[in-house]
Amino acid sequence: MTSAAAGFGTGLSLIVAIGSQNAFVLRQGIRREAVLPVVAVCAASDLVLIVAGVAGVGAVVAAWPPLLTLAGLAGGGFLLCYAVLAARRVLRPAAMTTEGAGAGSRRRALLACLAMTWLNPHVYLDTVLLLGSLAAGHGALRWEFGLGAVLGSVCWFAALGYGARLLTPVFARPGAWRVLDTLIAATMAVLGATLLAGAL
Repeated sequence: MTSAAAGFGTGLSLIVAIGSQNAFVLRQGIRREAVLPVVAVCAASDLVLIVAGVAGVGAVVAAWPPLLTLAGLAGGGFLLCYAVLAARRVLRPAAMTTEGAGAGSRRRALLACLAMTWLNPHVYLDTVLLLGSLAAGHGALRWEFGLGAVLGSVCWFAALGYGARLLTPVFARPGAWRVLDTLIAATMAVLGATLLAGAL
């Protein structure tokens, strides 16, 4: 149980930091759009990445730097585009709707979520390399450590996605959306620029 608890704490410490993925999940949770699919995609992606790290795939990623460079270029460009969309929403805010997303909105949300997860080179450095290295330090209990990290991921994304609805009264006002989208645009722009700078 000690290794699982260590994995749980380590996983949360890497996931909870403010980032593009968390900002996106928060917005989907507040809008109550495709929350379950988005949370599931985030948690499932972390599961795959954590298992890969515990299994030792991190060595392969480290041995092929072009993979991280390519992910940085694509991810940086995507985040900058998303920042522009968020900035446009700041100029045209609207009151939040609690109606479920349509099929088209759900599809777009899932594609955006996948892009923010898999086109971010830091996810490979943090989840595959770092978590994988820490798991290796637990020897025979490395899979218990990995299980704890996966559980931490599931708990965080579920809490973020479904807990966000508690903010519904606040975001019934257009002004609140303007503030949130301003923060999202700034976050995405900074992260996108950082990824591009690191890749070039």
